[in-house]
Amino acid sequence: MNERGETFDEQAVEALGILFEQFWVLRVDEPDVYKKIREREHILKRYISDKFGFDLIIHQHFIKLEKIPVDPKSWMGIQAFMDPMDYAIFCCILAFTEQRSVDEQFLLSDLTESAQEIYPGELPLDWTNYQHRRSLVRALKEIVKLKLIATIDGNLESFQSNEEEEVLYEVTVYVRYFMRSYPDDLFRFKTLEEILEREWLRHPDDRRRKRVYRKLLFSPIVHRESEEDPDFAYIRNYRNRLRDDLETTTPFRLEVFKNAALLTLTEKKRRYTLLPDQRGISDVALHTMAHLRGKEEWEPTELGTIRLPASTLNQIVRETKEIYGHGWSKQHREETVEETTKQLLELWYEWDLAEIEEEDNGMIIIKSGAGRMIGHYPKDYLIERSEKNL
Repeated sequence: MNERGETFDEQAVEALGILFEQFWVLRVDEPDVYKKIREREHILKRYISDKFGFDLIIHQHFIKLEKIPVDPKSWMGIQAFMDPMDYAIFCCILAFTEQRSVDEQFLLSDLTESAQEIYPGELPLDWTNYQHRRSLVRALKEIVKLKLIATIDGNLESFQSNEEEEVLYEVTVYVRYFMRSYPDDLFRFKTLEEILEREWLRHPDDRRRKRVYRKLLFSPIVHRESEEDPDFAYIRNYRNRLRDDLETTTPFRLEVFKNAALLTLTEKKRRYTLLPDQRGISDVALHTMAHLRGKEEWEPTELGTIRLPASTLNQIVRETKEIYGHGWSKQHREETVEETTKQLLELWYEWDLAEIEEEDNGMIIIKSGAGRMIGHYPKDYLIERSEKNL
């Protein structure tokens, strides 16, 4: 092994980031990235196994990091999918392709017939139904995007308007490796939690540390969930060690507060999805929290949360708009407060900064991490605006 493969150098940091951000690295598509990871295979495998309890699969055609979250979240799914049917059809396609040989070709009609036979839903698939065809198109697009099959001839989009449309596909070498190999019969398990618990038996040592590393790398923010939260206690007790390690092996900086811990970047990197971003709703979020933090009547709980009725949040956004709205995007200046509040909640939910108590009249719980995200207009902007209003 060459010397650079034994040290966590800048290239190893970049390689680790790629492994976490991408589903896999295909050698034919990214030969330089594949080579970079192979050259640092030993140190990456050792670090990933020790800190996360994950397996790094090195194959002659691809490299794949098997990633398993502590707490699966909705945003961890396939973003292009809009309905559970999309996932069900996706699995039907996988079952169909796994029965075929590499480089074997098949027609879309063969696939649609098979999917109808094995589809697990209560109601059967009906390809004369436009919504069913749309769902199939979304699932197939993702299959093609993942390079599990290749389009040889035809246009999938045409299937949306005509269920008789044909497309010719070819099975690739990757289709056998998409699903994780699992030693147990999945029918033994009744819940997702049982499957996740079983996974820990494969890497039982230092479970707490591995849970913490997974949470920090997979979650937008890690909140203290109770007075005696053991994962958060680990973060607080070992924050210096965690900070030193993560700043050596990733581009992130660990920030730990009383009720929240998160990884931040000192400068933007295109590979990562960041908050705040360039969307106008990010400005709304920053200004809303700046305004809310100044309201003494909404004192946070011991865990740093603020509990509000939906109507109260609407009022807070209305007040925020009166103070800061002059600099918002045209869309948010002109839309109703209710529309802005809805988008704000979607953003907070997406980044695990708020949740809604459905069982309690829709009360909104703003989490402590949201308080980390505040913003004000720069002084030169305010001076310039003031001069214009004279």
